[in-house]
Amino acid sequence: MTTQTKRALIFGISGQDGAYLARLLLDKGYTVFGTSRDAEMTSAANLVRLGVRERVTLISSVPSDYHSATKAITQARPDEIYNLSGQSSVGLSFEQPAETLNSIALGTLNILDAVRATNPDIRFYNASSGECFGDTNGVPANEKTAFNPCSPYAIAKAAAYWEVANYRAAYGLYACSGILFNHESPLRPARFVTQKIIQGAVKAARGQTDKLHLGDLTIRRDWGWAPEYVDAMWRMLQQDSPDDFVIATGRSYPLEDFVKFAYAHFDLDYRDHVVANEQLLRPTELMHGLGDASKAAQHLNWRPSKEMPDVVNAMADAEMARQKGEDEHL
Repeated sequence: MTTQTKRALIFGISGQDGAYLARLLLDKGYTVFGTSRDAEMTSAANLVRLGVRERVTLISSVPSDYHSATKAITQARPDEIYNLSGQSSVGLSFEQPAETLNSIALGTLNILDAVRATNPDIRFYNASSGECFGDTNGVPANEKTAFNPCSPYAIAKAAAYWEVANYRAAYGLYACSGILFNHESPLRPARFVTQKIIQGAVKAARGQTDKLHLGDLTIRRDWGWAPEYVDAMWRMLQQDSPDDFVIATGRSYPLEDFVKFAYAHFDLDYRDHVVANEQLLRPTELMHGLGDASKAAQHLNWRPSKEMPDVVNAMADAEMARQKGEDEHL
């Protein structure tokens, strides 16, 4: 089957990764379907922003409801399913632990079982997370590193990972997980600290004097560029056999460096604009996230081209253009 005839269903198409993946698949000739809680009412803002909304068929579906997940699969008749749905904020997961576990772990299980029941030939990708590893202590985590999740979000992602592994082994499904470390873009919602920082820097550059309140600036993360990471998702489903892959840049930076780069992009000193706020600290914090994507380089021929400084610059330019009401290539 050629890509010109393939059909893909993206659960969670309205988020950052879903929108970029939709654009990628459309560019490859796929017919793309995507789910939203209410397809008729959603603004699909990210799809609109990328200019692909009219090329995607939206389906109302809530994966935590088995019947709803099955109906979406039956309607789309996909060759490939990408599960990017579920509550996506680590910070919010401490406030909504049950919803986080339900939307991620139960949602993934329902999609897997619906695939098994309706068409076990469907290739299934699941979005896992580098958060599953917990604190890597500066040692790059790979596919053999043990999980040590330290947030409700990470616990849910770890459960979903093992669901995928179980259905692959038990039923022979082509099912795999991408264990993605942090990846950012201009499509990140403002509730994510990276976009919060970028927006704060742009506002400061435009003369607004409000201070930006942040939590622990010493935490370290491995930040990549979201459009490159969705390409890795697609590559995973093109292999002869299913497997799991860590996707990361292999470089980690303190959050303070992210802040410094963002303000320096506009010739500003972040220390004049940022305030530490202990109320923003989480109950438990992953202090050092770092991934080793050498397996992806070897088997998927995937390598990142952007690291944190490049990501900051791209996000800063796009946000400045957005606040000015200008179009910006994403």
